[in-house]
Amino acid sequence: MLTYEKRIRALQLYEQTKSVTETIRVLGYPGRQTLYRWIKEQSDSPKERSVFRGMNTPEKPRHPSAELKLETLHRCFELGEDVKSVSDEIGYSRASIYTWRRKYLQKGAVALMNPADDPRGELAPGIPAASEEIGELKAQIAQLQMQVDILKETLNVLKKDPGADRTTLRNEEKAAIVDAMKHRYPLPKLLKALHYARSSYYYEEATLKRPDKYASLRKQIRALYEENHSCYGYRRIHLALRKSGICLSEKVIRRLMRQEQLQPSIKKARAYSSYKGEITPAVPNIINRNFHAEHPNEKWLTDITEFAIPAGKVYLSPIIDCFDGMPVCWKIGVSPNAELVNGMLDDAVRELRNGAHPIVHTDRGCHYRWPGWIDRMNKAGLTRSMSKKGCSPDNSACEGFFGRMKNEMFYGLSWLGVSIEQFAQVITDYMVWYRENRIKESLGGRSPLEYRQNLGLA
Repeated sequence: MLTYEKRIRALQLYEQTKSVTETIRVLGYPGRQTLYRWIKEQSDSPKERSVFRGMNTPEKPRHPSAELKLETLHRCFELGEDVKSVSDEIGYSRASIYTWRRKYLQKGAVALMNPADDPRGELAPGIPAASEEIGELKAQIAQLQMQVDILKETLNVLKKDPGADRTTLRNEEKAAIVDAMKHRYPLPKLLKALHYARSSYYYEEATLKRPDKYASLRKQIRALYEENHSCYGYRRIHLALRKSGICLSEKVIRRLMRQEQLQPSIKKARAYSSYKGEITPAVPNIINRNFHAEHPNEKWLTDITEFAIPAGKVYLSPIIDCFDGMPVCWKIGVSPNAELVNGMLDDAVRELRNGAHPIVHTDRGCHYRWPGWIDRMNKAGLTRSMSKKGCSPDNSACEGFFGRMKNEMFYGLSWLGVSIEQFAQVITDYMVWYRENRIKESLGGRSPLEYRQNLGLA
């Protein structure tokens, strides 16, 4: 909490430093706008402030130095500070700041120099003293220009924020800046400006020239990524490599994938609704969001999802086993009708072993409330369970399967020229891959089928 004592301390330090930035850096508080407000409340009336701004005082000379002008331009147009607030702080008008910027854009840092920068006044040209002073001024201009160029390279080469502090850059980042500028400025001056040791620079240079020890691994990671529908993140790549006998840190894999730009795309799915009203009485929600199962064929989930491609719409109706997330069976069609879900249920019942009577959880879609579905459930001895009306989290495990599926094989790809039959085969191939090859962290880096085989259940 900013107490009155803290406010007084901040204002006293500002009176000493005449710098809002320095005050905040030393104290660690308050925010920049808060300190501006305190200063404004403590100052005199607006009329008196405007009179003071035009006065020529030791703290505010009529012609400010080039260093002050460059610092002001850096704060206003690179760090993004408010021009009016900076104007109030330094005591020069906003018009002056914009004039400095226009001159700088036209002629560079040299346009900001003025006679006040020479304490001995103007010297007659041609005499030794004048030549010496001109040389000193040129050196100052070159130094200022180099600092500006370093700031520009920090933005262009490293893609840093405008307010990045070059003294906190990592050694490899400083090396990148030096490499980009060493053809324009002497190396010793660049190293000094960046507070960068010569030995550290040459060490980074030697490191860059070494052969990439991860070259073969990069190819293997890319192959795994592309073979698995370009949907594996670094965790699954780590598990896949571990299955191949390659032990490597997840952090290293994440860094290599970032460098190779292997980032799975994620897009939110548009919900498909099959609710047509209360056709038949609803049944209780037996599952009640408990999607954990101790054995296969104990709890099943089902729903319908829609794929819209240029050739038309395709619908998928699967059965998902809560034991390990395995797609038990599925049907693909061009209409979300009773034939689609009833055929899927018939296939699923044929997969059941003797004595298995799972709970089948659905939403309140009309497909699961027609007599055909209810008769099939009763004949097979299956127990019905339904979500509450309009409550997708009640079937979130099945919705999550659809979301992963579309992120991994549908979104971000062009389906122009793909027929309905061809797309149905793409879905089938994915479902087979998901069941037999796609590894899951929750299953110890195994696919659902491998997990069951390891337990002796398949």
